[in-house]
Amino acid sequence: MEIIRIPRIVQDTCNKHRMKGRSVGFVPTMGALHGGHLSLIKRSRMENDITIASIFVNPIQFGPAEDLAKYPRDIEDDVRKLREHDIDMLFLPDDGLMYPKGFETRVEAGHLAKKLCGRFRPGHFNGVATVVAKLFNITSPTRAYFGQKDFQQALIIKRMARDLNFNIETVVCPIIREHDGLAMSSRNRYLDEEQRTAASKIFRGLNAASAAIHSGGSVSEIRSLMVKMLSSEPLITQIDYASIYDPETLDEVTEIKDELLLAVAARLGETRLIDNMLVNVS
Repeated sequence: MEIIRIPRIVQDTCNKHRMKGRSVGFVPTMGALHGGHLSLIKRSRMENDITIASIFVNPIQFGPAEDLAKYPRDIEDDVRKLREHDIDMLFLPDDGLMYPKGFETRVEAGHLAKKLCGRFRPGHFNGVATVVAKLFNITSPTRAYFGQKDFQQALIIKRMARDLNFNIETVVCPIIREHDGLAMSSRNRYLDEEQRTAASKIFRGLNAASAAIHSGGSVSEIRSLMVKMLSSEPLITQIDYASIYDPETLDEVTEIKDELLLAVAARLGETRLIDNMLVNVS
């Protein structure tokens, strides 16, 4: 595994692979790698000749009151895991290389960025879209891999790739869960033992809502069920949203239709967790 820090060298290396007709898979991450990230690596290695991962904690997607300074970082463990999964290249830039002095161009993520998490994290998805656009230009992959857990992020990136004519296939892979259903996340490391147990209520709420949809429940009944289940856990201190959405527009639905997105964002103490489930009614 090559570890490269300089964007121009990554660009040149990727160009050489493409000139030789090799397909390139790309997995962008912020490190603190877990089974969810590694499932994307495995998928990329199955589908491409070359697999590249990046680790970069992107400062412009964090708000002033968010957890940039304490975001979990363990580069030695991350490198070990990537070597074990036999990837070809790790792109490991620092802030100054990604955002050199005088940097001022941003990507505007559009109306999708103002819904769900965007209502609580203004500017977040513009920061995500900007860094992913840069990473796409640096690596020019055949395919790029993202997890369904960050459903809104993946949808915004797919839209950006379409709107800005990136010749890249964006692949959204299933959520990887712990034994009790909690979606794997780097932020799970923030939870103490009691909070970690309580967090499993999020997945149970999604499952109960899915079952209620298939049993013929109304939108209002299912929304109330989700909120009631989450509110019954004392360690869940805040519910940012918990409802049923259109998976293309992220608008709340008013009636049950063929495909639905159940989505939740909740806080346990200072830790904000998100999760979702796609439900195909037909």
